[in-house]
Amino acid sequence: MTEKLQIEIRDSLAEVPAEEWNALDPDDNPFLRHEFLHGLEVSGCLGRSTGWHPRHVLLRLVDPSDGSRPGPLIGAVPAYVKTNSYGEFVFDWAWADAYQRHGMAYYPKLVAAIPFTPATGRRLLVRPDQPYGETVRLLATAVRRFAASEDYSSVHFLFVTEAESALLCARPPRAAEAEDRREGRPEDTAEDTAEDTAEDRAEDTATDGSRNGAEADAENRVDDEVGELDDAADHLRRLDCQYHWANPGYATFDDFLGDCTSKRRKTIRRERRHVTEAGLVLERRQGGTLSEAEWRYVHELYSSTYDRKWGNPSLTERFFRRMGETFGEHTLVVLARDPSDATPERPVACSIMFTGGDTLFGRYWGCRREYNSLHFEACYYQGIEHCIEHGISRFEPGAQGEHKITRGFVPTLTRSAHWIAHPRFRDAVARYLKEEVPHVEQRCAGLADLLPFKSDIHVR
Repeated sequence: MTEKLQIEIRDSLAEVPAEEWNALDPDDNPFLRHEFLHGLEVSGCLGRSTGWHPRHVLLRLVDPSDGSRPGPLIGAVPAYVKTNSYGEFVFDWAWADAYQRHGMAYYPKLVAAIPFTPATGRRLLVRPDQPYGETVRLLATAVRRFAASEDYSSVHFLFVTEAESALLCARPPRAAEAEDRREGRPEDTAEDTAEDTAEDRAEDTATDGSRNGAEADAENRVDDEVGELDDAADHLRRLDCQYHWANPGYATFDDFLGDCTSKRRKTIRRERRHVTEAGLVLERRQGGTLSEAEWRYVHELYSSTYDRKWGNPSLTERFFRRMGETFGEHTLVVLARDPSDATPERPVACSIMFTGGDTLFGRYWGCRREYNSLHFEACYYQGIEHCIEHGISRFEPGAQGEHKITRGFVPTLTRSAHWIAHPRFRDAVARYLKEEVPHVEQRCAGLADLLPFKSDIHVR
């Protein structure tokens, strides 16, 4: 990349044209779109009350006709300074506690993420006509340098793609040499290096051992050296497990049930029957078709879930209304009404989903009265039917919930990447993740045994 480049840090997307930002994501992920992210900023969802403070990183070409003026946007990272760990869904509370026990501040930290949204997507956005790997590394370096300049404890790229994880978590050559020196290993000859396999290098990266104070001081000096020489330092890889539904091309919901075992098919039909026998009426609506009163009902239902379980809701009624006005074609709302209710015009429950590219994303749910199996119908089966009717390939209903597996949602690995500024804390986190990652992989693979499908059905 020979052009002159410029990094900018922005505390709002208001100054970034929507068409320029949206051109960075060829996947059409709804949560990366300017309308969604800027909607969070202007609707009272971010700031001191929630602990999310926008610090977006922009990469621009310098205008060749005027070197003092920024040119077109070629890369970006949606980034936020965090003063807590709420709304991230990649849990690092134990890391924060460890910092506190040692008299250090874990907050503020910097996260590259979508607020309150545990959905996989690009976090290092690159305009399609730019060299992908090189631009990703430039962006990652810019993010790390910004975090270091502001004395943030760490950087966290949450729910990244597999390609991003591979680039972020690759071990740079200088870091490998530094680790060899820390471990007292002689430097490899050129011949030895040529013979190293990818597995060998990965195993070397994970190597750890006890170090005394003198060795720790030496480690700090080496890490400082590596930081100066190689800004593309590797991040620590972390995995988790979600449950996603895949559509191989079903024509009807019954086609999907036909791939299930008899036992599971009967269970799903029984759950759907509970809802119809209760007399409930469900309808799927695009966000732009809801009235102001209906959006008010939706927000009340969404808020009720937090009132019962988790405290204060993060998203405002203004945000939901804005999604209907500016993002309606990407917003899907399932409304459930009870004709026998004292106020039948008011929904008794709702789920809120978003569409983009080839994926439907389930996000929010709320109810004001309990009905047998209504949650499964509104949050899962209605989404599956919508995917089948519209030829959508994937349905990601959100984080957690092993009960999704027996309803056809396949255990699927999700990824994050972490850079810890303090070298000794980084070493401790690396040792923890060395044990956690294979456990998550094994658990995610084992959970597939709970899937409802017949043994001869190939699950994508």
